Amino acid sequence: MTSETEVPHGDASGQSEPAERIELAIGGMTCASCANRVEKRLNRMEGVTASVNYATEKAWVSADDVTDRQELVKSLIAAVEKTGYTAEIPVRQDAEEEGRVDRELRGIRLRLLVAAVLSAPVVVWAMVPATQFDGWGWASLALSLPVVLWAGWPFHRAAALNARHGMATMDTLISLGTLAALIWSLYALVFGTAGDPGMRHEFSLFPEHVDGAANIYLEVATAVTAFLLLGRYLEKRSKRQAGAALRSLLRMGAKEVSVLREDQEIRIPVEQLDVGDEFIVRPGEKVATDGEILHGVSAIDMSMLTGESLPVEVAPGGSVAGATVNTSGRLVVRATRVGADTQLAQMARLVEEAQSGKAEVQRLADRISGVFVPVVLGVAVLTLVAWMLLGNPVEAGFTAAVAVLIIACPCALGLATPTALLVGTGRGAQLGILIKGPEVLESSRTIDAVVLDKTGTVTTGSMRLTAVHSAQGAEVTSDGDRTKVDHAEADGQLLRLAGALEAFSEHPIARAVAAAARETHGVRSGSLPEVEDFRSHQGRGVSGRVDGRKVAVGRRSFLTECSVELPSEVLDMSAAVERDGRTPVMVAVDGSFAGVLIVADAVKETSPEAVAQLRELGLMPVLLTGDNAGTAQRVAEEVGIAEVIAEALPEDKVEAVKRLQRQGRTVAMVGDGVNDAAALAQSDLGIAMGAGTDVAIDAADITIIRGDLRSVADAVRLSRKTFTTIRSNLFWAFLYNTAAIPLAALGLLNPMLAGAAMVLSSLSVVGNSLRLRGFRGLAR
Repeated sequence: MTSETEVPHGDASGQSEPAERIELAIGGMTCASCANRVEKRLNRMEGVTASVNYATEKAWVSADDVTDRQELVKSLIAAVEKTGYTAEIPVRQDAEEEGRVDRELRGIRLRLLVAAVLSAPVVVWAMVPATQFDGWGWASLALSLPVVLWAGWPFHRAAALNARHGMATMDTLISLGTLAALIWSLYALVFGTAGDPGMRHEFSLFPEHVDGAANIYLEVATAVTAFLLLGRYLEKRSKRQAGAALRSLLRMGAKEVSVLREDQEIRIPVEQLDVGDEFIVRPGEKVATDGEILHGVSAIDMSMLTGESLPVEVAPGGSVAGATVNTSGRLVVRATRVGADTQLAQMARLVEEAQSGKAEVQRLADRISGVFVPVVLGVAVLTLVAWMLLGNPVEAGFTAAVAVLIIACPCALGLATPTALLVGTGRGAQLGILIKGPEVLESSRTIDAVVLDKTGTVTTGSMRLTAVHSAQGAEVTSDGDRTKVDHAEADGQLLRLAGALEAFSEHPIARAVAAAARETHGVRSGSLPEVEDFRSHQGRGVSGRVDGRKVAVGRRSFLTECSVELPSEVLDMSAAVERDGRTPVMVAVDGSFAGVLIVADAVKETSPEAVAQLRELGLMPVLLTGDNAGTAQRVAEEVGIAEVIAEALPEDKVEAVKRLQRQGRTVAMVGDGVNDAAALAQSDLGIAMGAGTDVAIDAADITIIRGDLRSVADAVRLSRKTFTTIRSNLFWAFLYNTAAIPLAALGLLNPMLAGAAMVLSSLSVVGNSLRLRGFRGLAR
């Protein structure tokens, strides 16, 4: 493993990213077997890997060696349409998308209301003999025809479309069951005795050995249609609620922005904003996009994006994220990222991609649902034949067969994983926890060790320069007050040289030195001396030429490598500083020792509580840092960590993770810097603190947007709870289907009750998943 860690996650793991990733909105799917069929068709295309999600009605397609994206999209859409469904590039405008969903909901609701109103008397007449009157059977038929044929039309249309493509789905079962009940009843009324004046019959939960031509099953046809429409309406509404977190993320951003163009302030839509544009954010306004503050001082409310309750102070040189709220001063900001590149858009994309994935347990459910419908059709036929061979009336066998058709729909199996993922990842996004995919949920179950980077993770990461000790100040003169003045001048010159060099580094210690240099010399960002031949020596220090002088800044060991001799009193002072939990930074100028800069970093107030929470989850915490052993030990003792690995270079961090893995540990790594990226990729579960670098975030499986370490425990808890919900959903769905089908085949379930039970099974799965919306994080 080299020390070059600036690689994307895929490269770190030895895998290359696919050339194209395309999202399609799939229309016409009504059950898990539909999604499974579309997925199989897409995966048969050369170079294509697809995942189709029934709950989100989306397909995510990865394709290699793409020369013409538009042709690929056309081919994908054509493949889906050949399967009997529709596909299109999804509409990104929230209002249009929600309008389409609302129209679908209104359409289903209208059919449901008609079915409920017309079914009610039919069911009452069939179940309560005292309400039956002469001709009640014909009246039931008149009310049943619009219910079965019009209200139930979506089921029949989908079944016919699937049959045309030689397929059978849940709609096939529903359509066959309700039409069979209607046709049987019509036959009994016209050719049998069911329509004779004065005909009455008793209602029974179980099939009876009576003359089939004397019985009608219109209550089954109408009630089942109404029940299933109710189930579809509630399911679609629940799925919309499950995706509410993602939609709320997308709606957070500002709609308009005041841009400075040729010293004129112009109000434009946010979509027209370009990188490099300067825009104004007044108190109370949302920040339009990610950017760097040029002028103004204020406090930014990050709660909409991160859940952080306290506003964050910002000043020139600092950065702001789109969708956050300016609470006080007027700011002038230069746009650094717009559109799909902003932090908000990346959050939404991560959540959406996580919701599109599939855990291994769901893949098993998909395989089962793919063959389930044909098997059920076979079981229904066998049920009818078996009842007849055993000497029972055709009517009794028919009733049992219809019950099998209706109760066997695998909706619950198809909804088990997607709904839990929708709600779990959406809730995580609201708490500032971005989970990349369902595989992460499975990994979280087995984690038993968590490696914590120190700076910026356990500590604030906001290093502060506390002292400057130059080596030359005392040699200038020794007369009275002049000593202090010359000391100050020498210290200032030392800080100026070191700060100019450190301004090129992203390390928290480097940022502290550079910030102190700017503040001391009253200069703005970028106004420090010019630097030539800058070099970063990963994890050890930096070097370059400042004002024509050769400067090196870094650890004691780095200056030793540069053949710089350190005085014994400096080594003693350095050891004392480290024992006190601070960090000494050595500076050499033109090959000679020039002085020491002392920086310190405070432990976050929430870190001790966070470590305790991780222990409660059964995780062994390990502190891993490139800092010196004294500082690392002090921090570890303060937060309650027993195992410490200090003075670790990037390759040492990777080796530390590997060593834990060789010991049989399943390791989670928490970090935020470039030098953590390789270790994040090596770990079984990489967790990046969102204030860190893009490289670290790319290498991680979970991103914590807020800087509170307690959110790491929340992420593990939420991941485990979501996976537990998926498993419980699948367990009850499997149990329902395996137990209910034999009961129906044995004639122990009336078809009407079977339809109600099927609806309840799907709603129970959705309801169980929606409980995740109540997940409360311990980070406040």
